[in-house]
Amino acid sequence: MTEINFHHGATDPLAYACRLLLKAQQRGSRVAVIAPQEQLARLDETLWAFEPLAFVAHARLRADQPVPSRLAITPIWLLDRTADAPHHEVLVNLGCDVASGFESFERLFEIVGSGADEREAGRRRWRQYESRGYAIEQHEVRT
Repeated sequence: MTEINFHHGATDPLAYACRLLLKAQQRGSRVAVIAPQEQLARLDETLWAFEPLAFVAHARLRADQPVPSRLAITPIWLLDRTADAPHHEVLVNLGCDVASGFESFERLFEIVGSGADEREAGRRRWRQYESRGYAIEQHEVRT
């Protein structure tokens, strides 16, 4: 069963995601990130400039696009949908809805912003996971 972690209260969810992805890369984890396209584009840009002395290796994969063989070893993938994930180790959800197919991943990280709408969407996702019997671990973000 997928291990679910909620990281809530992020004042800047993209900056928090960058720190989380850098840490995952340093640990050797393979991560898929799901979010609306506009947010993925901002995350892609942010990752390039995030840490001047630490490159966060990532690639953007659009819906139904095959994984280029030369990029197959890339540890972090920014995806339009989970069905296109080249691996199923860790999933980070930056969207407002439960990610379709999340249950095929070993771990799921839900990043919830500090705004009222973001908190409410996070609560809805929490209730959906809880109603399906998932144990949820929560972490308050202090940024």
